[in-house]
Amino acid sequence: MNDYKVNQTTIDAKQAKVDVVADKFKEAVSVVVVDSRGLTVAQDTQLRKNLREAGVELKVIKNTILRRAVEKAGLEQLTENFTGPSAVAFSTEDAVAPAKVIAEFAKTAKNLEIKAGVIEGKVSSADEIKAIAALPSREGLLSMLLSVLQAPVRNVAYALNAVIEKKESEEGAA
Repeated sequence: MNDYKVNQTTIDAKQAKVDVVADKFKEAVSVVVVDSRGLTVAQDTQLRKNLREAGVELKVIKNTILRRAVEKAGLEQLTENFTGPSAVAFSTEDAVAPAKVIAEFAKTAKNLEIKAGVIEGKVSSADEIKAIAALPSREGLLSMLLSVLQAPVRNVAYALNAVIEKKESEEGAA
């Protein structure tokens, strides 16, 4: 009877972990699953620091808990990626931040491998995560958009200025 109580306590604790991780998957706008096997302690510390500065949380979680959590979160397609050591980066604010930070870090840390991810509820392959990482930052995209929106106004201003200068030169010559 006592063994049952101990086992039930362990099961309850594991279920609580599954619930917490499932909530993280549901709340995150983006998630990146990586294999960080082979990183040195210094590299792991630096990666965590870089992610934290970008508002991203990195957790190393047992695969059995991850599998149950993604099933509960409705992201079953991710389960095949939970082999070997898995670390998961969660972002609740910026959909591109985890992919960008991890892909940038992977350029110098060859042992860091992107397995897959979730971007705004859609399961994405490692290649899709890498493609997202190659996109400009949100600020960069907004800057590009502003530039595109300003171009027609700028062109009209140049045209008006040219008309005014031409008119002034005709009046000065007359």
